Amino acid sequence: MIGPGDVERIFRDAGAFREGHFVLASGKHSPRYLEKFQVLQWPNHTERLCETIAAWWRSASPDTVAGPTTGGIILAHEVARQLGTRAVYAERSEQGPGRVFRRGFQLAPGERVLVVDDIMTTGGSVQETVEAVRASGAEVIGAAVLVDRSGGQAQLDVPLRALWTLDVPAYPPGACPLCADGIPVTKPGTTPAQKARA
Repeated sequence: MIGPGDVERIFRDAGAFREGHFVLASGKHSPRYLEKFQVLQWPNHTERLCETIAAWWRSASPDTVAGPTTGGIILAHEVARQLGTRAVYAERSEQGPGRVFRRGFQLAPGERVLVVDDIMTTGGSVQETVEAVRASGAEVIGAAVLVDRSGGQAQLDVPLRALWTLDVPAYPPGACPLCADGIPVTKPGTTPAQKARA
């Protein structure tokens, strides 16, 4: 099992812990960004990180591991492999907010599901996946993330465990001190940024 210091070292050594001025997927601005794919591109790092998640939840006997697209696919697959279960993933709904299971994925009523994700800022993607699992009639036994960058402030309505918790500020664009200082902004990642709520 690895601890928070090990996770931080993995992220730093992989060049995944970046500093500057970034627009997050939520639309908020932040001086730090975690590029999880710099870590997830290495199967040995992914396997090592997921070993601890699998160990935490093994005794809860999950039937399935679910993750939100995109990074959650990789983590769900690896945690499920280590637990000997299957992995499914929830995609953004084309009919409105939230996430849904497509591509023939089905969950049975009462099926025990562990939800996993990579970087949690507000908890929105994880909660949307939890709600997609519940909409299918299955039971969410808990959630796990590689990094909780809310400093423990993000709230879910299921038990949550994080490999590494850190408090990284995130600002609405209109109240961003980095913007006020004229620091150029970068939009990393591939998910289109949503409009930030003030």
